[in-house]
Amino acid sequence: MRNFKAGQYINQGTHKSFQPDKINRKWNVGNMELINLLSQADRQLGRLDMYSEYIPNIDLFISMHVLKEASQSNKIEGTKTNIEEALLDKEDVNEEKRDDWEEVQNYILALNTAITTLEKLPFSSRLIKETHQILLKGVRGKHKLPGEFRNSQNWIGGASINDATFVPPSHTTVNEYMGDLEKFAHNDEHNFPDLLKIALIHYQFETIHPFLDGNGRAGRLIITLYLVEKGLLKKPVLYLSDFFERNRTLYYDNLTRVREKNDLTQWCKFFLVGVIETAQNSIKTFDSILKLQKEVDSKLQKLGVRSNNAQTIINYLFQRPILNAQKAKELTNLSFPTVYKLIDEMEELCIIEEITGAKRGKFYLFKEYIKLFK
Repeated sequence: MRNFKAGQYINQGTHKSFQPDKINRKWNVGNMELINLLSQADRQLGRLDMYSEYIPNIDLFISMHVLKEASQSNKIEGTKTNIEEALLDKEDVNEEKRDDWEEVQNYILALNTAITTLEKLPFSSRLIKETHQILLKGVRGKHKLPGEFRNSQNWIGGASINDATFVPPSHTTVNEYMGDLEKFAHNDEHNFPDLLKIALIHYQFETIHPFLDGNGRAGRLIITLYLVEKGLLKKPVLYLSDFFERNRTLYYDNLTRVREKNDLTQWCKFFLVGVIETAQNSIKTFDSILKLQKEVDSKLQKLGVRSNNAQTIINYLFQRPILNAQKAKELTNLSFPTVYKLIDEMEELCIIEEITGAKRGKFYLFKEYIKLFK
C-alpha cells in the first residue's frame, strides 16, 4: 500500500470533484503493524463466529444487535431514536419522533432483507441498490432516487457545492466506479485479506458516494453483508456503527486522510481496531446474555405453575424487550386479570419494569437485557 494514490481533483468548471483511482488491481501489504492488527482481527472475528454457532436462540439475540446497529448507524446521520423508542410500535411513538423511528425501522428491514437476499444474489451493485431502496422508503430522502445511483452531482458539508467539505466524483462516472468496486469484491485472482478488502471497499464506496442520500447508512450496512457473503461470519453478528459513532471525528478524519495524504494504511488500521474492539464487545455481550438467561430462569422457578407462561413472555422479551398487557395476553392466551397478576409477579422479581408511570397504556421493559446493548 506504500505507493497508493487515492486519486485527483478534477476541475468541473464551477467546482472541483475528487476522482478516485480504481481499486480492482493487485495490492501488497508490507506494514508489520497492519499485519499484526489483521491477525488480531481475524482471531477475534473467529471467536465471535464460534459464539454464533453455539449460543442457543442466536437469532433472537441478533435481532437486538441489529436494533442497536440501526439506532447507532442512524445516529451518525443525526437521527435521534434510542433503543427503547425503536422497540415501540409506530402508534406508540410521539409524532415528532416518528420520522426518526421510521428510518431506524427501515435500516432493520434493509439489513434483514439483504442478508436473506444474499442466498440468491451476490454482493453487488444490484444488491446495494435494492437495500438502499428499502433504507429510503417513505422517509427523508424518499424523493432522492431510492435504489438508483445518482444522476447529478452531490457534495458533503457546506451550504452549497462552493463551500463543500468534499465533492465526490462526477455522476457520469458512478456506474463505472461501482462496477470496478464490484469486480474487486469478487476478484480471486489477486490474493488480498478479506478484512482489508472490505475496509478498502467501504472507503471507496463513501468516496464515490453513489446515491443522492443515504450513502453513510448503505456504506456501513455493506460491511456486514460482505463479511457474511465471504463466510467470515455465519451469522450477521458484527456491526461497526457503534465504533464509528463513538469515534466519529476519527472516522471522518481517517477517510479524509486517505484522499488528502494517500494514507490508506492509517484508515485500514482504524478499521481493524474497530473490528477487534467490536468483536470483543460482542463476545462480552453474548456472555452476559447467557448469564442473564440463567438468572432469569432461576427467578422464574419461584412462580411455580405460572413459570411456563412467564417463560413464554421471556422468550418474546429476548427478541423484543418491551411489551404491554395486550401483547402478554396474545402470547399466553390468558385472561387479562391473570395476565396482570403474572406481570405484577414478574415486576416483583425485578425481571421487568414499568416505564410509563401511567395508569393506562403501561409498557414493561426487560431493562437488564437492554442494558447489555448500551
